Amino acid sequence: MVSSNVSSSEGYIRHHLAHIEAGSGFWTFHLDTLAVSIFLGIMICVFFLRVSLKSTSGAPGGVQNFFELLIDFVNGQVHDTYHGKSLLVAPLAFTIFVWVFLMNAMDLLPVDLFCFIGKIINVHFVMDMKIVPTTDPNLTLAMSISVFLLSLWFSILSKGFLFIKEFFCFPFGPFMFFMNFPLKLIEELAKPISLGLRLFGNLYAGELIFILISLLPWGAQWVLGAPWAIFHILVITIQSFVFMVLTIVYLSMAEEAH
Repeated sequence: MVSSNVSSSEGYIRHHLAHIEAGSGFWTFHLDTLAVSIFLGIMICVFFLRVSLKSTSGAPGGVQNFFELLIDFVNGQVHDTYHGKSLLVAPLAFTIFVWVFLMNAMDLLPVDLFCFIGKIINVHFVMDMKIVPTTDPNLTLAMSISVFLLSLWFSILSKGFLFIKEFFCFPFGPFMFFMNFPLKLIEELAKPISLGLRLFGNLYAGELIFILISLLPWGAQWVLGAPWAIFHILVITIQSFVFMVLTIVYLSMAEEAH
């Protein structure tokens, strides 16, 4: 549990960057990351279910129009990028975009909001929790590894034995298998690492800037914080879009025989 003593600037920064942990070693769980990400995932499912149940073809409301526009946008990205036949890709891309966007958007909440709420209700878990899941590399890498494993599955289903052949016979031919395999392995492993670290790095840097701004006098916080928050809306949207598009690209590449 993170200490609530944040009297110094260093202690304040450490408090906001530290996670609530359970377990030890490799099996250390960041409970705040799990709590916030799962809560947002459940909220998405419940909200989408309500929108679908209330949807109508006669006179759609503003919320239905917005989500239909968003679905058309995602379907357009899938249609332009993915050339396979799986029906999973479009729903997966839509889920990734919305979920990652909401997790990123937690960075727009005031830095000390949950500390304030935790003190009022006297719950240390709320007081000490880190509320931006995508600033945790464990989550971003777990998502990217999930995409990587799914792309391997797509590749095996569509290519069969050719999938193994790609590791040993390309790009220099079968007689250079001892060079083809490490090159192909590096190429494949670079995908999930870059996908996860890109999202983590951008959001972690944004969160750190918000924390540093919150150390300034109250008046200066608004002068610097408001423009950065407006700019950060663009960052969180772009990072959600990039994660979604790269997921579609990797799944499409996994099924391309050439």
